[in-house]
Amino acid sequence: MKRSLPLLVCTLLAGSSVVAKERSTFRYTAPPDGERPVIVDAVIGPQGSDFALRLRFDKAPWGEECKNRCANATLLIDADNSKQTGLRLAQGAAGNGADLAIIIQGVREYATEGGGAQNWLRVKVRLLGSEASTVDDGELLAELNHRHDTDRIQSEDKTVYLLIDTTNAAIPSGRKARVVYQPPGGKPIQATVTGLIGGGGTHGVRIFKDGNWGRAPQANP
Repeated sequence: MKRSLPLLVCTLLAGSSVVAKERSTFRYTAPPDGERPVIVDAVIGPQGSDFALRLRFDKAPWGEECKNRCANATLLIDADNSKQTGLRLAQGAAGNGADLAIIIQGVREYATEGGGAQNWLRVKVRLLGSEASTVDDGELLAELNHRHDTDRIQSEDKTVYLLIDTTNAAIPSGRKARVVYQPPGGKPIQATVTGLIGGGGTHGVRIFKDGNWGRAPQANP
């Protein structure tokens, strides 16, 4: 499927003028018989007042290739790396303490009057307070799509690039943050990243730089 969106930048900076080698936040080996696209490589970190994400799927997460079995992936972010705030699941669950849920969905809808199918990439961001016992209990902070929110969401082949606004006062922050991904049928994957007050303004994922999207020099690990 052809896409007219510009290619994107995703580089890790070791300093103001030195580019460091990109390091994956987590990797996952997808089963060969999976029904839906799953995240197999992720780079996640703070970028100013945002969380920036580069998510590579094992197959196209939206569009004609996946049709009605497109991506429906959820990433949880424990923004202050504390289980005292955020989502309340069963005791010992990896997602306990998550403050944000980022849901990435490939959407396909059919026109009501015989038109062809419409495909797009949608991202929902939910705030998870201490009263939330499921992701659906969270307050909807944003609903983005690749057509209207090109400053926040873009895709190229199997890779999705996101900037998630964290300026809402209810989102906690810390020097470290925790990321949780639950692949279908697999064990939860957890990783620790730099938090919003951990120096991410100058040392972090740089997906959106100087007001422009640029070229991703290497989207594959």
